Amino acid sequence: MDTSETIRCAGIELVGPRPSGRRGFVSRIVQVVRSLAQQIDALIERRRGRLALLEMTDEQLKDIGVSRSDAYREGIRRFWD
Repeated sequence: MDTSETIRCAGIELVGPRPSGRRGFVSRIVQVVRSLAQQIDALIERRRGRLALLEMTDEQLKDIGVSRSDAYREGIRRFWD
């Protein structure tokens, strides 16, 4: 009989392993790193979209309702703006 069965037999319901303090800290660090990676990914996507505007022809810009000057102004913006 392992420990979880012993605890369950004693009347205490064991849902799962309780994370230790270190595991909780590591999971928070993982969460922060994932969040940071998602933010960086969003910044990169924004920059790609702005660069795509600069590469579009006048006809393509007209189709989406953007002037060349608006596309240029948007395309040269910094990636964090």
